[in-house]
Amino acid sequence: MENTLAPELEALRYITYDCQERIGYVTLNRPDKRNALNADVVTELKQAFEYAENDDGCKVIVLRANGEVFCAGADLGYIQDLQTFGYTDNLEDSTHLMQLFHQIYTLKKVVIAEVQGHALAGGCGLAAICDLAFAVPEAKFGYTEVKIGFLPAIVSVFLLRKIGEARTKQLLLTGDVIAAQTALDLGLINFLVPRAELVTTVQAYAQRLCRENSAQSMEVTKEMLAVLPEMDLEEALRYAAQRNAQARGSADCRQGIAAFLNKEKMSW
Repeated sequence: MENTLAPELEALRYITYDCQERIGYVTLNRPDKRNALNADVVTELKQAFEYAENDDGCKVIVLRANGEVFCAGADLGYIQDLQTFGYTDNLEDSTHLMQLFHQIYTLKKVVIAEVQGHALAGGCGLAAICDLAFAVPEAKFGYTEVKIGFLPAIVSVFLLRKIGEARTKQLLLTGDVIAAQTALDLGLINFLVPRAELVTTVQAYAQRLCRENSAQSMEVTKEMLAVLPEMDLEEALRYAAQRNAQARGSADCRQGIAAFLNKEKMSW
């Protein structure tokens, strides 16, 4: 993988960002530590995603990793440090990770996870929080927090939305590590791809989204899917009707409908 840093992100130690053909690549670059998470890694991920969201040259974002492991969860040394924290410090640190997950979930651009190796605990959370996830068949997934007396607290909020209560309970209460095929069957990831084809498959998929879909439409659709679960039925339907009406007056919609009616191929 190339690791060309955007000039604004040159100070980052654990994350790289580069944009190629309208695809912004946020890369975990701590392979010697299995791309494990600590406060600094979370900070740099937040900075990279913020940059990608505001990068006019980027339309779709891919989260990927260098090395054999996608992300092994929290760094061991970091876990040891947590034992010395008081409640206030722990709440601040927990909020830091919560903000990253919320940022990815509500980001204006589609985020695709490219999982080339194991994704465990917080690393599994990172993969699951993305809008779409591709993984190699050899990858293992799991939320192992209960096995060390910890809680998969933050990710549980998103998993309930993503895969439902029964499957979330199965994953979080057992702490079992599961195969990629099982993760696919549970709806935790979207696609399995042979290792040799992973990079090119994700790239082609992201380029198709860039080429065929309106950025505005993808942004608003993602926003709708984030807020609708919090609404009751009537409120959700009113909100959906309002967004439908607003979309009809947008420049993208007018352009897209005109191309459709004229039997022209639309390229965004």
